[in-house]
Amino acid sequence: MDGLSVIPTAVLRNLSDKLYEKRKNAALEVEGIVKQLAVAGDHDKITAVINLLTQEFTFSPQANHRKGGLIGLAAATVGLTSEASQHLEQIVPPVLNSFADQDSRVRYYACEALYNIAKVVRGDFIVFFNQIFDALCKLSADSDANVQSAAHLLDRLVKDIVTESDQFSIEEFIPLLRERMNVLNPYVRQFLVGWITVLDSVPDIDMLGFLPDFLDGLFNMLSDSSHEIRQQADSALSEFLQEIKNSPSVDYGRMAEILVQRAASPDEFTRLTAITWIYEFVKLGGDQLVPYYADILGAILPCISDKEEKIRVVARETNEELRAIQAVPAEGFDVGAILSIARRQLSSEWESTRVEALHWISTLLNRHRAEVLNFLNDIFDTLLKALSDPSDEVVLLVLEVHACIAKDPQHFRHLVVFLVHNFRDDNSLLEKRGALIIRRLCVLLDAERVYREFSTILEGEDDLDFASIMVQALNLILLTSSELSGLRSLLKQSLVNPSGRDLFVSLYASWCHSPMAIISLCLLAQTYQHASSVIQSLVEEDINVKFLVQLDKLVRLLETPIFAYLRLQPCGIEPVAYTHNSSVLTLGLDLVLLSKLLEPGRYIWLLKALYGLLMLLPQQSAAFKILRTRLKTVPPSSFSGEQMKRTSSGNPYSQILHQSQVIEDGDVNHDANVHNGINFASRLQQFEHMQRLHRMRSKSSQAQIHINSTSYSSSKLIPRAPKVNDRVKPPMALKGLELVAKEVQRPEEATRRPVTISETNKTASRSSRRGPGQLQNIDGAFFKPNDITSHSKCPFG
Repeated sequence: MDGLSVIPTAVLRNLSDKLYEKRKNAALEVEGIVKQLAVAGDHDKITAVINLLTQEFTFSPQANHRKGGLIGLAAATVGLTSEASQHLEQIVPPVLNSFADQDSRVRYYACEALYNIAKVVRGDFIVFFNQIFDALCKLSADSDANVQSAAHLLDRLVKDIVTESDQFSIEEFIPLLRERMNVLNPYVRQFLVGWITVLDSVPDIDMLGFLPDFLDGLFNMLSDSSHEIRQQADSALSEFLQEIKNSPSVDYGRMAEILVQRAASPDEFTRLTAITWIYEFVKLGGDQLVPYYADILGAILPCISDKEEKIRVVARETNEELRAIQAVPAEGFDVGAILSIARRQLSSEWESTRVEALHWISTLLNRHRAEVLNFLNDIFDTLLKALSDPSDEVVLLVLEVHACIAKDPQHFRHLVVFLVHNFRDDNSLLEKRGALIIRRLCVLLDAERVYREFSTILEGEDDLDFASIMVQALNLILLTSSELSGLRSLLKQSLVNPSGRDLFVSLYASWCHSPMAIISLCLLAQTYQHASSVIQSLVEEDINVKFLVQLDKLVRLLETPIFAYLRLQPCGIEPVAYTHNSSVLTLGLDLVLLSKLLEPGRYIWLLKALYGLLMLLPQQSAAFKILRTRLKTVPPSSFSGEQMKRTSSGNPYSQILHQSQVIEDGDVNHDANVHNGINFASRLQQFEHMQRLHRMRSKSSQAQIHINSTSYSSSKLIPRAPKVNDRVKPPMALKGLELVAKEVQRPEEATRRPVTISETNKTASRSSRRGPGQLQNIDGAFFKPNDITSHSKCPFG
């Protein structure tokens, strides 16, 4: 039926008039006509009227026609009253299409028309909710303020209708909401947060169950430039978090994935909120989060070092809660994933994060040792690199982890081999961290076991220079570290105790790389005759600047509490009690024992060894003066000149006193070469062989340097070749050695007459081969003061 026959022409003309009052009056006419038709039940004519308003007016190219059509559709709906629901399929779509009209006044009248329609149909309106919500979402950001105002009025009405309706489908709405949550427009964001809050307040609508679908969008709003939007989003999130705490069943997993991503947000407020949520999740749903432990840990560890204190505090608390949960691989706990996260965080620039990553590795080792060892190859290199960390706390924790791994013998050797390898490749690691690493390992893994393993590995070391440096480092730690006091005590029993003997022999093989280390070991083990033999076996090539450095160190160490027993023995005094850690050396002396121990000549070999060291020092050096002063304090009655002559030269293992041989100070035996199972003659040969290898390697290296230097000089047209002392610059160890170098005697002093053993109370000389204080280099030339002082410092100075 044609609608033109139902509505008079004058009414239709006024409906499209440019004046609002004429259009309004025409709409009232349409309302009356439709109301009469509805009373008569003539719905065909009503349909014809609606089609006429839609086709001829709302779809018209003329703006006034479109305005008249919208107000006419609203009037028809009002006229239909309770029967309007039958025609909503015809009425609502044209109005919704008008929301996108280019004319802002048309959009405004569309809001007005839909508002009037909604007031009439109420709950029947819900079937169009998604389309209406989408339209309102766009209108909330309209460029025209009047349109925005009209849209807000319509929005409030639609919210009221939805909260009253039992036909609203949250399942159909959520996909649309999720899609719109990524919009950045502040007006749209306010609109969305408003709807989320309203729907969450409806008891019959389970918004919490769908929270993972729009949670990320809410967190995204926390970093909005508008304070109002941030506040609204935070308020909504707080409400949801409270609901989670009170809810018996929550999907923690999906939300945990979102929170982990947001915890790395550049926005401070977003990070704080995300880490707070993670903390609550760990407390509330720990077991459910087991499969997500690795991801959560990856979010927590960086936040532990956050610049914001609030974030750091919450992150630490979360970390402790997470670590307190006892999970097993059977429940989905992925040890490998956790280790991967911890390993990655060991490279963090922040110390706190690295420390906590190590705590996690240690925790996993204690709880799931077998599983962790399966991934050892993945983390071992990283753990070794961490030993070079600038933080002492990190290094100590890494050592604890290594010690835990090294409880198994195969892993223990693996650790020591890798340590030696890293020390060889990274000189700075040995210099800066060597002592700390070795001392701590000795505490954690048993000092004797650690030193034996190091000695075994260094015995076969191909790089002789490195082996020498490493042995010197180990020897210095052995002599000075309080953690190794037990090891020193065991070595002092080398001549009477099988355990001490075995340790002495075990260390001896690698200690041969350093003459001064061997001498120190012999003095510590109280094998003084062998120490004297080692000193006498040295040749000119052995007495170089590096040797002087170590000798200077040793002389100064002889004045420390470590060697108190040695200083007392030449006087016939044995210390009864000794407290190493005291700032003042505490010696308990038994006067009765003192009187019994004053036996002349009992420690002749010790005196001879010390005098041998004295002969090797430059006379004007501080070390020479220290040692000479110490030796002058030995009471003359302690030894006789005749006894000194009997032990002054020759093979120390073939000297005869009456019908017996002196083996070690205070002992007389029939076999001087073997004592307590130690074959000292064989040991001496072993030392001499190793020193020959070092001399050969040194000559080879210097020859190569000479060739390279000569070639370089020739290419640069430099007439002179570098001196040996210019080419070989061994490192210096002690600052005081500069003074030693300056005091080295001039070559013309080589003609000075050597002093005999009987003149030991005067300035003494080791031999007549060179003057006191003169050291010959490998080419036979004497070192000059400026030659020695040109050398660089030793890594262990």
